[in-house]
Amino acid sequence: MTADSAALPGGPLPIGGSPLQCKLAEAAIDLFYARGALATTVREITGACGLTPGALYNHFSSKEHLLYVLVRDVHLQVVGQLAAVVEAAGPDPTAQLAASVRFLVAHTAGFKKQSRVANREFTTLTGTQLQEIRAIRRQLRDRITQILLDGAQEGTFSLVGGSDVASATLCSGTIANMCVHISEWTLEHYPLGIPDLQDRYTRMALRLAGAAS
Repeated sequence: MTADSAALPGGPLPIGGSPLQCKLAEAAIDLFYARGALATTVREITGACGLTPGALYNHFSSKEHLLYVLVRDVHLQVVGQLAAVVEAAGPDPTAQLAASVRFLVAHTAGFKKQSRVANREFTTLTGTQLQEIRAIRRQLRDRITQILLDGAQEGTFSLVGGSDVASATLCSGTIANMCVHISEWTLEHYPLGIPDLQDRYTRMALRLAGAAS
């Protein structure tokens, strides 16, 4: 399941971070992925970077702030890059849906640690931070919903329930969830590579949408 990160969607974390911030972020992602954010200490994060615990507070106000920044920036990268992918696919809803699914699979399978941390640990956030992440996640779902709704209304897709917003939302949630949860079930040496996963997930998504075969 390894891949050349230069060929995959994504980018350095945090967005616009300094080299030391990126180093702390990389260590935190590894530890949050392996142990969970709640069980990870500041000392463990800085120790993995060869730094003293106080070094983290020069760049983030707390471990929780670091987690929030990482979760936020992973989501922002996905939403921003998905918009570009849909735009490049042209006006055809089938092409847009296929491109969206291929992108999401590439991100979740190629950046499994980042994806798993973002999708699992965001629930530990509270208050306005949690509200912000939920709003960003809705943007992702809403973009896929609009693709499905456009396709259903022009007869390209046949959604279960009809050609309305509720049916498109139900289908988009199902498609998004199956894509982002690849990071939960794939093993480090899973026999299917990313291109094969992209092909299979695209076919499944088009079937869910009721696309003409």
